[in-house]
Amino acid sequence: MSGAPPLTLARLNSMNQTGFTTALGFAFELSPWVVQRAWDERPFDTVEGLHAAMMRVLDASTTADKLALIRAHPELAGKAAIAKALTAESNAEQASAGLDRLTAEEFERFHALNAAYAMRFGFPFIIAVRLNDKTSILAAMQSRLANDEAQEIAEAIAQIGHISRLRLLDAVSV
Repeated sequence: MSGAPPLTLARLNSMNQTGFTTALGFAFELSPWVVQRAWDERPFDTVEGLHAAMMRVLDASTTADKLALIRAHPELAGKAAIAKALTAESNAEQASAGLDRLTAEEFERFHALNAAYAMRFGFPFIIAVRLNDKTSILAAMQSRLANDEAQEIAEAIAQIGHISRLRLLDAVSV
């Protein structure tokens, strides 16, 4: 267990930008710039308000920044998961949906859909796995292949919103 004090809104609101970014950088997969840019909106009264500020940062960001954030996410049940090279947050999230316990057939299906998705869009499939199970994830992967690029970028950002909200709710208290 960490000896660091708990993350409270009062503590976060009192931090300088570097401390704030370091404390919350986990919320957006390997993309602390989202948190850093939201710092200016302090003070935050609620975790939802904190998250909303971060989502406004994403809404105002360029397509290139959005794509960089999307591409920072690992494939579901992909090479990074097998190599145990995921962030702690991604590892726990994928495990919560059973993606660490796939049958050979399920693994092959994930691999094929990941490849088709990456070929079509040039970035990994993103879904809030904590809100899904293996079956619903595979169904979403299949159906979202029909989206156009703009729809899929928007959907990926919406899913990242769900992921980051859950991460913040887990870590920050009032």
